[in-house]
Amino acid sequence: MTKLLEQVFDKVSKLPDREQNVVAKWILEEMEMEKSWDKTFAESENILDNLADEAISDHKKHKTKFLNTAFL
Repeated sequence: MTKLLEQVFDKVSKLPDREQNVVAKWILEEMEMEKSWDKTFAESENILDNLADEAISDHKKHKTKFLNTAFL
């Protein structure tokens, strides 16, 4: 365990039980969300690669147009 995490646990352990549970639940939810984001990005990698390949192919075939966003 890192020193920083030890400091956090030391401080949290001094809180009332109810507040400790709130912190514990928050940490667990954050960890699950991170895992969910990792999975979502991993699954979308092929889709993004395919879209990029398609865009490059269209550009090489002169099927794309320059959009000047300065006037939008």
